[in-house]
Amino acid sequence: MSNTDDRYPPLECLPQHVGMIMDGNGRWARRRGLPRLAGHRAGVENLRRVLRACAEFGVPIVTLYAFSSENWRRPIEEVRGLLNILRDALGKEVGELHKNGVQLRHIGDLTPLSDDLKEQIQAAVELTRNNDRLIANIAFNYGGRQEIVEAVRRMMQAGVTVEMVTEALIGEHLYTGGLPDADLIIRTSGEMRMSNFLLWQGAYAEYYSTPVYWPDFDKDELYKALKTFGQRDRRYGGLKT
Repeated sequence: MSNTDDRYPPLECLPQHVGMIMDGNGRWARRRGLPRLAGHRAGVENLRRVLRACAEFGVPIVTLYAFSSENWRRPIEEVRGLLNILRDALGKEVGELHKNGVQLRHIGDLTPLSDDLKEQIQAAVELTRNNDRLIANIAFNYGGRQEIVEAVRRMMQAGVTVEMVTEALIGEHLYTGGLPDADLIIRTSGEMRMSNFLLWQGAYAEYYSTPVYWPDFDKDELYKALKTFGQRDRRYGGLKT
């Protein structure tokens, strides 16, 4: 998958890791007089298109915020529907993603999920583990604070002493250990908050918010976000020299 479309001139400065807060599915559905779950299904269908566009533009790593650790508070019917949508998507989409060189990873806590859903997720991860065109982290039952707590627990279990603790060591014990921090975090639907997403990894990420709802966030919108990123002056707390 490479970009040969003249509508999208090559990007001079490309983020290596893009986080996406996929927001607005429910509002997208409501505007069309549809149930909320119809919006979530449309959002899942859009994932394929966005991942393909990321690969075409040359983005190597994407982290997608699919279901937060706080989303369990939603009505039980909606939660069940979301789990069923995930189950269906794993059955329908993984083969195509595998063929296109996407490496799927799960970040978050699988514990509350049913055994069959856990097995589906683990099978998708195993099937695609050697792909290297694009790494797609699916953040399902994920929370940034929860991730940091789990990292600390793993460090304690490994016998890490106070003197050994560094930012690099904490980073290694996060779900995204071994991957670079996020350079760009995109949020759809116009909201201006992080919602407990990549709190550590996004410390110096550029933030991009668009009013477009996630099901309508297409290749054009992704290109706008990537182009805007390239125009940002990244200082990492310092001054421009």
